[in-house]
Amino acid sequence: MRAAFCSTAGTIGLRAGAEPALGAGDVLVQVRACGICGSDLHWFHGALPAPAVCPGHEIAGEIIACAPDVRDLPPTTRVAIEPMVVCRQCHYCRTGRPQLCPRLRIIGLHRPGGFAERVVVPAYTLFAVPEEIDWPLAALTEPTAVAVHAVRLAGVTLGSRVLVLGAGTLGLLCAFAARVAGAAEVLVSARYPHQRALAQRLGAAEPPRQADDRIADDVAADVVMETVGGSADTLTDAVRLVRPAGTVAVLGVFSSTPTLPALALLAKEVRIVGSLMYDRTSPRPDFQIAIDLIRQHRAELADLVTHRFPLDAIQQAFVTASDKRAGAIKVVVSP
Repeated sequence: MRAAFCSTAGTIGLRAGAEPALGAGDVLVQVRACGICGSDLHWFHGALPAPAVCPGHEIAGEIIACAPDVRDLPPTTRVAIEPMVVCRQCHYCRTGRPQLCPRLRIIGLHRPGGFAERVVVPAYTLFAVPEEIDWPLAALTEPTAVAVHAVRLAGVTLGSRVLVLGAGTLGLLCAFAARVAGAAEVLVSARYPHQRALAQRLGAAEPPRQADDRIADDVAADVVMETVGGSADTLTDAVRLVRPAGTVAVLGVFSSTPTLPALALLAKEVRIVGSLMYDRTSPRPDFQIAIDLIRQHRAELADLVTHRFPLDAIQQAFVTASDKRAGAIKVVVSP
């Protein structure tokens, strides 16, 4: 079986290896689509350590085979994979927060992931995908679930004014999820014209700017969602732009320790909430909500997938995903 590996920063290529083996409770999935995440680009460029295993965690595919103890999952079932392997016994797992499990292992980071022809995952990670969702959109389930989770944690409700910092896939999906949650106004800070245009199509507006091109101080958002990460100074911006007693939700993966303006944080009584992945604390898991939203809004979300590459061209896929000037938003690899 062919699978991708990142040997050195800036280089990812395929290797041939043995077929993955099924263990108890496992399912073998034929990968049909796997998206390149912004966090993948961090390790691709050497800002974070590259996985020792095959990467890729935004995975959708078809069931090929199941372990003998797995029932009610027939072959060819279309699925999206929630990429968390957990103990299922600790306090966090039992209360619907597996993302906080102390034994958490992420598929595509700690266990072989989706930039491969096939992948073995526990049956409990699978969510059925309706026929009307095509494979590239099905691979959007994972980042959509991240956005759904963050919007809920941030307390976005009917009438909220929301500012999203960053207009990559995650930022745009946060804007979409905030709008669906009832936000009265959603503003998105976009660097590139194609990001700005798509944000507008998703119902968001560009925040007002000052003469020096900074976002105007009087934005006063109820919720600011930080989706940039890296080495950006966006937490300073977020605290400046949120209203007193407002909330800053942090989603971006930072590769260095960001500056936090503690005095302004204190004076405005800002609430900062970190948002990691997704959970199952609601009547419906965040992953299921994401699938339902994609099915209902698939026409408007389809434009998020700007590029598609075969597995053989995975190096080109990562180079394209890294170059936002090329018009890339979500790049999907399909074995």
